[in-house]
Amino acid sequence: MEKKDLNLIFMGTPQISADVFEAMINDGYHFVGLVCQPDHPVGRKGIIEKCPTKLVAEKYNIPVFQPIKIRDDYSFMNNLKVDLVITLAYGQIVPQGFLDIPPLGCLNLHGSLLPKLRGASPIQTALINNEKVTGVTLMEMVKAMDAGRMYGKKEVIITDDDNSTSLFKKIGEAARDLVLELLPKYINGEIKGEEQNESEVTFCSLIKPEQEKIDLSKDIKDIYGLIRGLSDEPGAYLYLNNQKVKIFKANIANDVVNAEVGTIVEADKRGLLIQLNNGQLAILELQKEGKKRMDYRSFINGNQNLLGAKFI
Repeated sequence: MEKKDLNLIFMGTPQISADVFEAMINDGYHFVGLVCQPDHPVGRKGIIEKCPTKLVAEKYNIPVFQPIKIRDDYSFMNNLKVDLVITLAYGQIVPQGFLDIPPLGCLNLHGSLLPKLRGASPIQTALINNEKVTGVTLMEMVKAMDAGRMYGKKEVIITDDDNSTSLFKKIGEAARDLVLELLPKYINGEIKGEEQNESEVTFCSLIKPEQEKIDLSKDIKDIYGLIRGLSDEPGAYLYLNNQKVKIFKANIANDVVNAEVGTIVEADKRGLLIQLNNGQLAILELQKEGKKRMDYRSFINGNQNLLGAKFI
């Protein structure tokens, strides 16, 4: 069966999804619709913006469907004669009734090496956990979350310079390559897939706003991982002189302990260091509430009496 003879639906919302969606269009796949999250207000002015996948769909004149709750509203599928669904970072749990519609099934590109990190935040969590390797898995969508058969994986190396933004880009590129390589084989029945080993399953949850506040009582490696996992968006934060300060980039400087936790022990051209339980963290990029993001030198130049002050 030729790819151009199939009717596909793409389900996805953010930029990582848009890039894979457009790559599949350019590779010759025929999409009869996009399903994405509803448009939402962005920024302080609350301007309604179209999500990245919607912009791609409109560029290629592909119909767009944006149900508020897909579990209650997928009647649009009835007249589309859909053969196959491809999903990447859609953002809602898809009901079984929807999954049963396409004769060739529903496939998901999940941002981890399953069965590790099933759930809503695998890319961020890999960084938070200080993993060295992650990846993407092409898998069957079933009722249980991320529990279907696996049709292929592609590894992605996590470097010390990676944060959430850069890792999303790497995962997106891996997802694009994986689906373009394996989907023709899947369509023609050349790959049967394999069941996940339930004894190796781990989970990750949606990152909640309260998790963005850095817990200074934790191990320095855990704090370092959280900063990477939440950068560039939404940003992990602390308070300094009653002002919220987001920390976007940091390094573990040493294992010295010679001050109270949270104390700024160095604030000069050599660095901005804060004391943690089992070492000192060098803050490299940060942003005071209401100000622009800046490097530590600019922050030091614009703030007096930092030495001995305490982050909380």
